[in-house]
Amino acid sequence: MDDPFKKLLVPTPSADKKPRKARQIAYTDWGDPKNPHVVICVHGLTRNCRDFDYLAHALKSECRVIAVDVAGRGRSDWLEQACDYNFPPLYLSDATSLIAHIQAQYNTKITLDWVGISMGGLIGMILSIQPQTRTTIRKLIMSDIGPLIPATALRRISDYVGLDPRFDTFEAFKAYMKKISVPFGPLTDAQWNHMAIYSMQKYEDGTYGFRYDPRIGTSLKGFEIKDIDLWQQWDQVTVPTLVLRGAESDLLSVDTAAQMKMRGPKAQIVELPGIGHAPTIMNEQQIQIVRNFICC
Repeated sequence: MDDPFKKLLVPTPSADKKPRKARQIAYTDWGDPKNPHVVICVHGLTRNCRDFDYLAHALKSECRVIAVDVAGRGRSDWLEQACDYNFPPLYLSDATSLIAHIQAQYNTKITLDWVGISMGGLIGMILSIQPQTRTTIRKLIMSDIGPLIPATALRRISDYVGLDPRFDTFEAFKAYMKKISVPFGPLTDAQWNHMAIYSMQKYEDGTYGFRYDPRIGTSLKGFEIKDIDLWQQWDQVTVPTLVLRGAESDLLSVDTAAQMKMRGPKAQIVELPGIGHAPTIMNEQQIQIVRNFICC
């Protein structure tokens, strides 16, 4: 696959209100740049925008697809201060900057859909209720995330995020990535290889490690881990919403998904067997479910 990376300079809101330098976020841009139907895709906590290559290839004849590397991940700049990784307004600021940047390329208002896996879904959910973007997002797709995130799942994630393991070979790195990514469900060898290539960076000493700032994990450890309750925000969501749930997920429970179907936007819930946290939207079945929701 080709490598259509672009960069955008964005401001850096800070948790301590002190000034920070502007930095760059990276994104891929697929499809016709004149197509006013734009789909923005945002990955999970330590993933990157290349996870959406398969979805982008499926959608690019009908939509323009923008997939972004969140701050500190992929090819986006790392933050100066680790505490800022826990500052939600920074992520919303980056998202609104990207939307404004894309909208400025058109003479008419774009039609914007949002696809978010895990953390990316939360960003889309909160963004959809902000006054400046409430009427901007037309449809919202959230993969295995909801307004109640249990502490048990957060502890599991914090156990491996930020460890910064290094490996002597790419194959050893890939094997480790597959081991900790088992909840993603069955993927083809080509898909695992694709994920490994874009998840990896090679260091000057010849070792291989993950392409994200390990301080993302260490910053999480500075806080008491407890349930995250965002039902108040969920009840404000009004855009049509599709939620993919891994049937074996420890992050999005059956009960939470059932309530999401009854409250707020009354989401359409699709449960996927044999998958935990989180559906990657790489295989044909998941892609088709998302495509049908976006393009109908």
